[in-house]
Amino acid sequence: MTDDANPKSHPTGNAEKAPEDWTTGDEPMTGAQASYLKTLSEEAGEPFDDTLTKADASLRIDALQDKTGRGRT
Repeated sequence: MTDDANPKSHPTGNAEKAPEDWTTGDEPMTGAQASYLKTLSEEAGEPFDDTLTKADASLRIDALQDKTGRGRT
């Protein structure tokens, strides 16, 4: 196996998956997601939906970060 074919040679190459591809994406959002999403929702003047899945919460967080400028470098 060459270094290019070995996934350990590029450990972050597949570290980020789209939320739609998460195997646990349909589970309820985590407490940390809910807390951060509530904060972002308040800052953006947007409603907070406590029924989102992990994947949907992640997408919503991304959208609200874009809107508020928070969490982006």
